[in-house]
Amino acid sequence: MISRIWHGWTTPGNADKYEALLKEEIFIGIQNRHIRGFKGIQLLRRDIGEEVEFVTIMTFDSLDAVREFAGEDYETAFVPEKARAVLSHFDKRSQHYEIRVERS
Repeated sequence: MISRIWHGWTTPGNADKYEALLKEEIFIGIQNRHIRGFKGIQLLRRDIGEEVEFVTIMTFDSLDAVREFAGEDYETAFVPEKARAVLSHFDKRSQHYEIRVERS
């Protein structure tokens, strides 16, 4: 299993708008692609003073599944134009980690 981790930051005034965009449009669009090996996505959020940080953690069966989602240069971040309009800054590249242990 692979975790794909990405960070983006907004102003406090754009944070709720960005979160709604993720939940109501971007995440649904990803799910509707029916990518073989895509397991799910988590959204983390924290206020850090003058910014709000968001972290997405996507889970895939393999790097091949990640490539199906992101393309051959799979580390390139997937940031639609609507998201770029409300983000202050964001990771240009996503990080990928092999999940070694997962416990509930």
